[in-house]
Amino acid sequence: MEAPDSSTNQLVDHLFRNEAGKLVATLTRIFGTIHIDLAEDIVQDTLITALHHWSNGNIPENPAAWITQVAKRKVLNELKRTKSSKNHLANVLKHVEGSNHIEEVFLSEEIKDSQLRMIFTCCHPQLPVASQMALTLKTLCGFGISEISKALLTRETTINKRLYRAKQKIRALEISFEVPSGKDLEKRLNSVCLALYLLFNEGYNSSHRRAVISKDLCLEAIRLTQLLVQYFQDQPKLSALLALMCLHAARFEARTDHLGAIIIFEDQDRSLWNKELISNGMHYLTKASVGKQLTEYHLEAGIAAEHCLSKSFADTDWNSIYHQYEKLYQLKQNPIVLLNLAIIKSQTESIESSLRALEKISGNQQLKDYYLLPMTRGILSLKSGHHTKARDFFQEALKLTRSPQEIAFIKSKLKLCGDPINPGGAFSNRSE
Repeated sequence: MEAPDSSTNQLVDHLFRNEAGKLVATLTRIFGTIHIDLAEDIVQDTLITALHHWSNGNIPENPAAWITQVAKRKVLNELKRTKSSKNHLANVLKHVEGSNHIEEVFLSEEIKDSQLRMIFTCCHPQLPVASQMALTLKTLCGFGISEISKALLTRETTINKRLYRAKQKIRALEISFEVPSGKDLEKRLNSVCLALYLLFNEGYNSSHRRAVISKDLCLEAIRLTQLLVQYFQDQPKLSALLALMCLHAARFEARTDHLGAIIIFEDQDRSLWNKELISNGMHYLTKASVGKQLTEYHLEAGIAAEHCLSKSFADTDWNSIYHQYEKLYQLKQNPIVLLNLAIIKSQTESIESSLRALEKISGNQQLKDYYLLPMTRGILSLKSGHHTKARDFFQEALKLTRSPQEIAFIKSKLKLCGDPINPGGAFSNRSE
């Protein structure tokens, strides 16, 4: 076998990211949830087969269709092997009626249905949220173990354990591969929304890892949420969640410069904001306004909309945003919401008022390791001319992050405080 060139590897990587989740979901529908590992193994083997056959440059005209055909063939071979060996899998596969059945489950609408079933399987409320996210990334998004560990800032061994325990629990509970209905739907849908919301946030709010992984996480969360919105037309909170994602993703390109350095919201070039995503976000926010339901996703999307529709930072309706955060805190008593309320006081009242509010929440245990609290206090202290205080806050923030981008940003602010950074000092020992 010739070594595949980089273009072939890139194509296979692209297909794996875009097709693997669809195939795993479809194969899980055939084999059952207790055999998710088997579905993943066949998909992995299919991609290896593709890499082998395409290594000489003979890439088919429709690579995705080629992969699907190979996967079907491998499924049929597995069924024949199972039937002949009369192993325990045979009983599970009694409903499979040969190649005709296989062809049916590979129809485009059936593939979408399988993905929906897989979303609800991965996000079952009896699985820990961390496991839900890892399982979603592995089975629905085609991420490898190393990618998942980087995305979730967790060791590979931990991810492997989470996946093993999640699949073990799925087998033990005999979780059905189906979209729930009735009263069960609401509870499961809440878990699904939370998992996708957290998945998007992992991509959007962390600069610890490579930017490409961050964008992939956001795009996968949007893709899966779109799938849900198309299926559940009568669930406004799904539209609100999708609106929130679109409006945040619209600002993605303006958050860093061409070197990857962080640009704070106040200084972002709004001409770089994606107008199509903003338009999509507003469309879904309007759709979400039907009915009387008001969720945290509605409020967060409303806040994002205020930002996206404002002509400038100064032109923003900060009072409206503050009131929406107050309502959000009633639904979601999260210290990050309190942090945002304190920050917005610098716009609705004064910088000193904001600093007092930040001081008030600084003792919150959930924020003690959150670098944005001291960094924000540093930025506002710098603006108010308190350079010594600002320097102390920035040095505190520097101890709470290992992100190269965040470290570089904080150091740039330290320079404005008149603090000489010693290259051989404490800062240089950080892993960058």
